[in-house]
Amino acid sequence: MTKAIEQIGVFERLRSGEPIRLSDPEYYKINEVVGRTIKLSQLLNTATDVNSIRDCLSEIIGVRIDDSTTIFAPFYTNFGKFISIGKNVFINHACSFLDMGGITIEDDVLIGPKVNLITENHPLDPGDRKALLTKPIIIKRNAWIGAGATILPGVTIGENSVVAAGAVVSRDVPPNIVVGGVPAKIIRSIPHSKS
Repeated sequence: MTKAIEQIGVFERLRSGEPIRLSDPEYYKINEVVGRTIKLSQLLNTATDVNSIRDCLSEIIGVRIDDSTTIFAPFYTNFGKFISIGKNVFINHACSFLDMGGITIEDDVLIGPKVNLITENHPLDPGDRKALLTKPIIIKRNAWIGAGATILPGVTIGENSVVAAGAVVSRDVPPNIVVGGVPAKIIRSIPHSKS
């Protein structure tokens, strides 16, 4: 391992999209975060009110989630450390956030039940397949992600846009657009509100 790589920690390298292999000398740090998240997720998913759910998820991500945001349990994340959630966000039941590449959810976003946000991938090469490859997901202000949609690594959902239920989104979605299907394609534009 070169001196330059030693100075850049595994979390920074993970967020940068560099392949991280099981043989990485700092891989244990990823496992430590995953272990902590698994334990805290049990508390989150047995919480009996939205305030307790918000408190548990705040502890998982390491930043206080605004009181205007509501998350319903169950909620699943494998890492949690790289999730950022804005104000007035609603996240419905049974969503799964795989966030090692970073997930940013801006203000006023609606996320339907059973939505999957996946920032992690693996190389096609069978000999290197267990390496982690990550790219961030960004969901811009006032977007709506429909029930059962899956957003893949590296995708940005534009402001005010809608992802139809069940869609699989593998490319960026421009602002003010409705996309749907597998793979998701543009269905129509959203007219601007006069208010």
